[in-house]
Amino acid sequence: MIFDIVTIFPDLLDSPLSESILKRARERGQIEVNLVDIRNFTFDRHNTTDDRPYGGGEGMVMKAEPLALAVEQRKSINPSGKVVLLSPQGAGYNQTVARRLSRESGLILVCGRYEGVDERFRAEYADEEISLGDFILTGGELAAMVVIDSVTRLLPGVLGCADSADKDTFSRNLLKHPQYTRPRVFNGLEVPEELLSGDHKLIENYRFVAAVKRTVQRRPELVKREQFSRNELKVLQQHGLYDEVIQIQKDRK
Repeated sequence: MIFDIVTIFPDLLDSPLSESILKRARERGQIEVNLVDIRNFTFDRHNTTDDRPYGGGEGMVMKAEPLALAVEQRKSINPSGKVVLLSPQGAGYNQTVARRLSRESGLILVCGRYEGVDERFRAEYADEEISLGDFILTGGELAAMVVIDSVTRLLPGVLGCADSADKDTFSRNLLKHPQYTRPRVFNGLEVPEELLSGDHKLIENYRFVAAVKRTVQRRPELVKREQFSRNELKVLQQHGLYDEVIQIQKDRK
């Protein structure tokens, strides 16, 4: 997959792209990341990328022309690249969106800044507008990195364990079960006996019940959207969670 990051601060992204999974994915040719400096598409001697808003008001607005030229240049190389504007006004980002984006051949991630981008650029060039949540970042660069990281790990062969992405938190509408490693006893707290049993079915059921219990406690709105199999409902009933889960799901309407 090809990622083009359209930004006025390309150096901000060097470090995270040069570490861990993203570094390995780039070295293996599983992803290509291009840092596109918007200033290279300006024509004045100051390389101006923003200006005062028409009608007055606070802050500055990113100019449409250099943004458009940068996107057009990347589109000429990768015509099928989807243009994604990172903005607090966009639709919420989640694992479902990440999975959908992972099926694209390329993403052109436009990093908004200041008071936003000229509306004409958004209307004419952005295929999609994405927000990480109801908070404000200094710019879209960190949001772009979140998108790249979350999408890359879903690409075939990127993760060392093929099942990791399928069993992560949000792979279904459940938080992941608690995890444990050595030592067996830490500060007087022991690893649950089920995980030491060697019984794969017992371990699977324990982790499933623990995941549901954690989701009920922390994110009950996720449980409302989850579909449980008949066998899973039976397991929940055996562990005293059935009635609570069913009540939460009844309330979803």
